[in-house]
Amino acid sequence: MKEMMRYGFILALICVVAAGLLAAVNSLTHPKIIAQTQAEEQAALKEVMPLASKFAEVKSDKDKDALYYKAFNNQDKLVGFVFKASSKGYSSQIQTLAGVFLDQKISAVKVISQNETPGLGAKITEDKFSEQFKNRSSLDLSGVEAITGATISSHAVISSVEKKARQIRELIKNER
Repeated sequence: MKEMMRYGFILALICVVAAGLLAAVNSLTHPKIIAQTQAEEQAALKEVMPLASKFAEVKSDKDKDALYYKAFNNQDKLVGFVFKASSKGYSSQIQTLAGVFLDQKISAVKVISQNETPGLGAKITEDKFSEQFKNRSSLDLSGVEAITGATISSHAVISSVEKKARQIRELIKNER
């Protein structure tokens, strides 16, 4: 019985030390992870709205996440908007970032998060698919062709961008 208590104590001590080390590593790396995430987001914003030099985040009263971003050029003139759209694909949630000019034409669409089937659904990240969005009306994407073998993933991207563009359009009616 004494030996079992000793082993239990040793195991508990190992668990406490391991948990402490994990907490210490987390506290050391968390600021770097946040900074890297913000840098990646800024690069993605610039990629979908290349005319912009700075972005202003617009948040809702209820939510901590951004509703959309206002895109400004060097002279602080509003050139468009960038928003995140999300929809369920074939096997995962697909998140996209879309840039829209003031005339409702799309500047670019970029898939920023997906876990679709490699070789099929993952083709939504390729330029061949995303290039179809350029200079199309964000309110009517019926001309964008789905990827053969990945229609569910393709339609998820198309419908989420179109739906979110309509929502954002209502929010920004008076911003021009």
